[in-house]
Amino acid sequence: METYIIIFLCIASFLAGFIDAIAGGGGLIQTPIALILLPHQPIANLSGSLKVPGITGTSIASIQYLKNVDMNWRLLFIMTIFSCLSAFFGSYILTIVNNDFMKPLLLVILILLAIYTFIKKDFGSHQPKEISNIKAILYGILISAFIGFYDGFIGPGTGSFLIVAFIFVLGFDFLHASANAKLVNIASNIGSLVLFISKGKILWLMALPMAVCNGFGGWLGAKLAIKKGNGFIRIFFLVVVIGTLIRLSYDVFLKN
Repeated sequence: METYIIIFLCIASFLAGFIDAIAGGGGLIQTPIALILLPHQPIANLSGSLKVPGITGTSIASIQYLKNVDMNWRLLFIMTIFSCLSAFFGSYILTIVNNDFMKPLLLVILILLAIYTFIKKDFGSHQPKEISNIKAILYGILISAFIGFYDGFIGPGTGSFLIVAFIFVLGFDFLHASANAKLVNIASNIGSLVLFISKGKILWLMALPMAVCNGFGGWLGAKLAIKKGNGFIRIFFLVVVIGTLIRLSYDVFLKN
């Protein structure tokens, strides 16, 4: 692998880590760049390899959040287990089934989500409701199982979907939703990575240097998000959702 390719991948990975730490969706940057720079590599190899920097950046961002944001540990423990198992299963299904049939549905969901977030100015700015611990756990299981499978089967925008679920279903604000979502996203990345490692799909020559850069980007992004707060995260969230929308539009209408 040429040196310039690794350099470009590392730059993309840094930006991905920075954005992902704030609002999720880092895969929207490093995945297309990897596909462009390494067109002859199988998709499974690239997807598996990009899980390595994804875990690193999200983990370092999570450490920053843990120092400054309260976490719901009981809920997170359950959600991380289901997220990990579901992502493993989703990645396994991806090895035998094409995922293109789901993209038009996701396109509609993202359009509605972008409109709702833009119109509802106070979305994610406060905690609008209190729910019982039992309901929170049940909702958490459903959220982590569904989005974990999505991460393993499709991938782009997983962090953003988790943030929405924490806000809309569990009543978190943007800052707490972003912080808690990071740990669930780490679990789903681990589940997928275990599957890809077991099948020998990791390109370590690109994955390891990208992991270092993604980690630095995640550290910087998390510190900025904590400093700036909900309004800043909301803006980044909208940008990421629109970016995901453009990416899926390309896949649905222009690809092939």
